[in-house]
Amino acid sequence: MFDLARSSTQAAALLDRLAPTLPPLDEARLFANRSAQPLIVAATLAMWEALRATAPLPSLVAGYSIGELSAYAVAGALSSTDAVQLAASRATLMDECRNEHPNQSLLAVSGLALSQAAPLITQHSFCISIETGDDSCIAGGPSESSEQLQQAILAAGGRSRALPVEVASHTPYMASAVAPFAQALQAASFHPMQTPVVAGIDASNVDHKAAAVETLSRQLAEPIRWRSCMDAFAEAGITVALELGPGSALSRMLQARHPQIQTRSVSDFRTLDGIRKWLDRAQD
Repeated sequence: MFDLARSSTQAAALLDRLAPTLPPLDEARLFANRSAQPLIVAATLAMWEALRATAPLPSLVAGYSIGELSAYAVAGALSSTDAVQLAASRATLMDECRNEHPNQSLLAVSGLALSQAAPLITQHSFCISIETGDDSCIAGGPSESSEQLQQAILAAGGRSRALPVEVASHTPYMASAVAPFAQALQAASFHPMQTPVVAGIDASNVDHKAAAVETLSRQLAEPIRWRSCMDAFAEAGITVALELGPGSALSRMLQARHPQIQTRSVSDFRTLDGIRKWLDRAQD
């Protein structure tokens, strides 16, 4: 997930500076919270470092879950080092919530309208974690209820699959992490923002520190309204969207929901020059 960014001298230098703060790239622990969150932020910001000298200034920036922290660095509010360190703190605080509520899990649910899925999710002590579409979501809750919930979803005509995540992020099971993460955000150096960030919890535009601290901390224990965020992009008149990665799940979701927005992920390209050429063509 760092290879394409490292083809840029500037991005490679950034990754070298961040290396002492990053966990080791151990494939066995790659999906562990304390590894995944800072690594994802570092990969995203390295890609932005590789592109920002030639890319247009974004009109809006948004991020999905931990990606929202990266978004504030892309918007100029946080340094890359601070963003990675905050990601590590966020992961630690979320992991500590398992002391109070052990054995947590996440499920991807699809094929059911949210109005149908929500009661089933609640009945099995799960909560909606992320609204990804009109008939899809992520749900978090206790692992011991996961199999029964999956059976109930299947019986109702939907589909589900377990995700390789050990915390019920964006649900009340993370409530004890909210206040300490707000304190960590408040203590961080916050610079003037060059562009607004779309808050995951309510799709509002954030352009100052106080709102950033509130929305970033609240999102640990509140659902992310990603479908509303995607609608906010369209309502704002966004015509071109680039996902900085790693992966391309967000670009696929946005393309499906708002096909009029030209949407790609950096993961679709083999070279940085290919990304730059696409951006140039998309703006014509």
